[in-house]
Amino acid sequence: MMPNELTDEVASLRREVARLNEHRFIQVHNSMPRLIFFQLARGLAFGLGTVLGATVVLSLVVWSLSQINFIPVIGDWANQLLETIEPAGSAE
Repeated sequence: MMPNELTDEVASLRREVARLNEHRFIQVHNSMPRLIFFQLARGLAFGLGTVLGATVVLSLVVWSLSQINFIPVIGDWANQLLETIEPAGSAE
């Protein structure tokens, strides 16, 4: 490899490292307070998404089970579950 080629390669590597250091991901992880805030916000978003998703899925499952009246055991159980849930939600 010629000295000029090696110099060009090193200069190219420097530019690439400088470009990577300016990336937002690297800047967040270079600062401890930013990293803590980022991880806290990420955890809150994950927790909220999990709770909302589970609520929607569970309510759809309970509603669909309550519509099954031709299977007595499942239909009665789902109706009892709905009766238990509904008064708690309407007590406001």
